[in-house]
Amino acid sequence: MDHYFAHSKNKANKKHRLADHLESVGKLVRCFTEGVPWIDEAILAGQLHDLGKYGDLFQLRLQGKAQGVDHWSAGAWTAIKDHRAIAAAMAIDGHHIGLQYLNKENLKALDPKKLSLNHPLQLRVSENDISVLKSRLESDGIVTQSQDDAKRIYSLDSGIGRMLDIRMLFSALVDADFLDTEAHFNGDEKGKCYRESGPALKAKQALEIVLAHIEDVRQETKASANVFEVRNSLLTDCLTSAKARTGLFTITAPTGSGKTLAMLAFALKHALENNLRRVVMVIPYLSIIEQTAAIYRSILAPKFGENYVLEHHSLARLGAETDKNVYDNEGEIGEKSNAERQRRLLSENWDAPIILTTSVQMLESLFSNRPSACRKLHRLAQSVILFDEVQTLPAGLAVPTLAALSHLAGNYNSTVVFATATQPAFEHLNNAIKMHCEGGWRPSEIVSEPASIFKRLSRVKVEWGDPDNGIGWAELAKKINQNRHVLCVVNLKRHAQRLWECLDEKAFHLSTNMCPAHRIEVLNTVKESLNSLYAGKEASQPVRLVATQCVEAGVDVDFPVVYRVYAPLDSIIQAAGRCNREGRQNRVGQVHVFQPLIEHNEREFPDHGYNQAAQITKMLFRRDGGGNMCIDDPDFIKKYYRTLYDISKPDMSKPTKELIDFVKAGSFPDVARQYRLIKQDAINVLVPYAPMMKEFERLCNEADKIGLTTAWIRNARLLAISLYRPKPDDMVWDSLIPVKTGERKIRGEGDWFIYAVKEHYHPQLGLVPSGTLNVWIG
Repeated sequence: MDHYFAHSKNKANKKHRLADHLESVGKLVRCFTEGVPWIDEAILAGQLHDLGKYGDLFQLRLQGKAQGVDHWSAGAWTAIKDHRAIAAAMAIDGHHIGLQYLNKENLKALDPKKLSLNHPLQLRVSENDISVLKSRLESDGIVTQSQDDAKRIYSLDSGIGRMLDIRMLFSALVDADFLDTEAHFNGDEKGKCYRESGPALKAKQALEIVLAHIEDVRQETKASANVFEVRNSLLTDCLTSAKARTGLFTITAPTGSGKTLAMLAFALKHALENNLRRVVMVIPYLSIIEQTAAIYRSILAPKFGENYVLEHHSLARLGAETDKNVYDNEGEIGEKSNAERQRRLLSENWDAPIILTTSVQMLESLFSNRPSACRKLHRLAQSVILFDEVQTLPAGLAVPTLAALSHLAGNYNSTVVFATATQPAFEHLNNAIKMHCEGGWRPSEIVSEPASIFKRLSRVKVEWGDPDNGIGWAELAKKINQNRHVLCVVNLKRHAQRLWECLDEKAFHLSTNMCPAHRIEVLNTVKESLNSLYAGKEASQPVRLVATQCVEAGVDVDFPVVYRVYAPLDSIIQAAGRCNREGRQNRVGQVHVFQPLIEHNEREFPDHGYNQAAQITKMLFRRDGGGNMCIDDPDFIKKYYRTLYDISKPDMSKPTKELIDFVKAGSFPDVARQYRLIKQDAINVLVPYAPMMKEFERLCNEADKIGLTTAWIRNARLLAISLYRPKPDDMVWDSLIPVKTGERKIRGEGDWFIYAVKEHYHPQLGLVPSGTLNVWIG
């Protein structure tokens, strides 16, 4: 055969030369791994990843004369036998089926002769004789170099750091492979057409623009002088600390202190000082991402363009690639080939200078084995990674998560910053973390005097109710109605609905049953009325807002009175941050913590971890009394977390122990399944929000004609909500129309659906299908 090909014909009727593909992927990998010690092993992975495509059987597959061909094991076996490159072998073996098992048995099983006798995936190897494949590789002019033992990720001993190193190499290989394959299929008569690379960070210019914006905000601020001074102090501390070398940092500052912009200023100044490539902002809630992205874009887009800031979160998730019969963009079995190729095109590689993403997207990717989930990980090297509202990290996953982040900062010239008003006492877990990462968890605090800032920004008085004496929703509604402007935050969406129904129809409701466009509309109306109140217009419209936790973190509302159901202490403090936020009242804000009257056998909290943390809050009240529970005292907050960790013992929890056992066994699939911030699988649903019905119908028509595309997902986000994947026999499926992927529309599969019953979208409560309220994510 004169030529060997990697992929079938593109739209220009040209096949993809295999030698060109291997060389191109090797060059891209070199670019992606510049500065890491194992760069040569990564390049080797790029050169060998499709070695099996030199087999005659795979070439027949391209002609439609064969199917079910394993073309990846040959390259993985060659990496082991000829180069002892274990990480490269793992990445090559997993670049279509996902990372598998770091152990001798799995690596020995990659021998093509053994696979030809009994393949675990019921596939055929493209060629039994590796020497045939290597001779064809060499005839195409590709020469692989011997690897320096000191510059390889070389060991069968598994740990959190070792697995992350393999994922980083895997990430570079997968991204390079996806990009070059995409360039071929987008190519024309002149050759491959690569997507345009993301813009550079340009930290100096961006910092100047951000600081100028902060100064403009100061000139227009309506906040009190005290708030102004605190924000100025925080910014000064951030700019001063930014001169330090890369590592681990914390920002402990109260709500309303200007963290959103101060953190960005720190990141840009720090990137400038340390020659870093990008800023990644990790936020727990979609509502905060929407708000933060809008702020960052308004500041930076006029100078650098819309692509300077990228949002990437759960609404872009595309499902697992390791499902049965989904293997390869050319050689997979059955009918899913088009869907698989489409999934690869849609997966995100974070090629932008500023990324905004969720905790779920970021942290689950650090422990994933899937190609599309891991694809962006190599972009975290030489980056500033900002975690906002870190108190939301589940205690049961704290130790492995902090160990992975510490390894990332210590080995990839990156900086990790944990910012919150309720800084968890993670240093209390340092000894447990050091068992998995040599550096442990000893971050530097950016704020010079956290206690002083909290004291100066004290704006509320908390009235602690008796946790053993509950109040009914109707009685609570009477108390709320005594205030013209009041916020009440509850733990469950069904509780929010019950309370809202006890109020008059002019009351507002906020939860993630409502799509982002709906939430934005409500918040804008609320803010407008509150601004009128503080402008002295007492005749302003009354605002009584009932909300779930989605209003607590990062949502810029400022009520004179807040009611909060008993919850974890950090949630109560976050709710208090929506009270007298700007210090514009003539008196301190009023925060009332209360115990709702819970019916027998009724669930009070969203999950076990939330329940356990809330019980610690109640325990502290019973033991010390409300007078000793000062939410403005960082020492009290640390006391709460230390008590929580001493009782819950997160390093000994069942999730942590099971996860660590899988890590020690080197089982990438089991680690990926075990590490879940949200345990239940979720789907995304485009909803019929009445004020945007024309856009809804446009997206429905586009989905029917074209199917799932990156542009469609981005346009759909304002009208999308998430829900736990219903059981197969759930009646809600009758209202869900799947958005086709790769020409396929299957009722229960996929991750994007259109809600067909317009009457089920309530003008105040959002999407509430009859009898299925509890499946919606809060």
